[in-house]
Amino acid sequence: WLVRGVARTLERRLKPSVARVLGVLVVGLVAWSLVSGVAGDAALRALDASFAVRDLETPPGVERPTTGLRSGSEDSLVEWESLGREGRTFVGSGPTADEITRLTGRPATEPIRAYAGLGNAEDAEARAALAADDLERAGGFERQHLLVVTTTGTGWVEPSAASGFEYVTGGDSAIVGMQYSHLASWLSFLVDAARAREAGRALFDAVYERWSALPLEDRPELYVFGESLGSFGAEEAFSGEFDLNNRTSGALLVGPPNFNPLYRSFIDDRDGGSREIEPVYRSGRIIRFTTRAERPQPEDEPWPGSRVLYLQHASDPVTWWSPDLLLTRPDWLEETRGDDVPGDMRWMPFITFLQVSVDLAGAFSTQPAHGHNFSGEHAAAWVNVLQPEGWTQDITERLRQELARYP
Repeated sequence: WLVRGVARTLERRLKPSVARVLGVLVVGLVAWSLVSGVAGDAALRALDASFAVRDLETPPGVERPTTGLRSGSEDSLVEWESLGREGRTFVGSGPTADEITRLTGRPATEPIRAYAGLGNAEDAEARAALAADDLERAGGFERQHLLVVTTTGTGWVEPSAASGFEYVTGGDSAIVGMQYSHLASWLSFLVDAARAREAGRALFDAVYERWSALPLEDRPELYVFGESLGSFGAEEAFSGEFDLNNRTSGALLVGPPNFNPLYRSFIDDRDGGSREIEPVYRSGRIIRFTTRAERPQPEDEPWPGSRVLYLQHASDPVTWWSPDLLLTRPDWLEETRGDDVPGDMRWMPFITFLQVSVDLAGAFSTQPAHGHNFSGEHAAAWVNVLQPEGWTQDITERLRQELARYP
């Protein structure tokens, strides 16, 4: 049908015999391009290039760092101009030692932030190596706490999470991240989720290689963070619960999409009697979940060793959206539901899938602690993961209020 349609169009200018031959060739070429991925790759490159224009901008108020503790500075191995919009924002912002001390009332150190943008190296492995090199140059492996961040699609590092980590650690910290796309997270997953996987694995492996070469007594505590699509990429460096336990001191994974492989495995294999929105996995020995950052489940059990916390909201469509909703009733509508999920919501084939799909558009516009808005909640989450000595609930509340003001 396609060949005949193309041939009829070409016959207006060419002989019928020639038009038929060209019709076969055109349709064959298009089909081959689609099947082989050539057309898709070309479309992805064009889409990525169109979004890349935004990386030329620097947000108002963001300036090149003057301290060698940041990527993009004069001492850095990473060029400021090639960091991208989100990379420049990340290294050009964050609390100082004085600001940390004023809020916590405790002595603090100037934090370290390292980053590599798409323009700084050709591929994910090279960018990861560059980010790790600059982290090492700045003294990141000499700090007590080291955080590997898998960014969202545009290279965005959640400011509340990064600054929260620095406040809770008293600035005796280093954070490293890198950009893997110009596309927004939702678009990046739809057309190129492989980049998130590759970036999460490459960056952690590059940092871990240097970290594991250090003497045991000189190694910083190693942590992992990812939010939304960033949690998807962060999981890719690990095979399961014990791999996270053996290679990290802990992790904070926020607003995980339903398609995260490790997340789904922990949810599906949860302990009997626990809910899907706040499951208990293996009695919470390593992996814990919570819908409220201040009370990971189970609350009454000690949490020694590596602490991996999933923070999710019962009303977050990013977490609960799944094609399975088309024909399968989800557990989160069968069990006692979350406080902010309407009591009259019922599962209906196709309809519930459409409802949650529409909710995705407003997921980020909710009040904090609802939907996909976690602003400020990173304070209590990091306190639970890091468990700093001498920390009080009053400091946590002051920090929550400070982080909630972040855009």
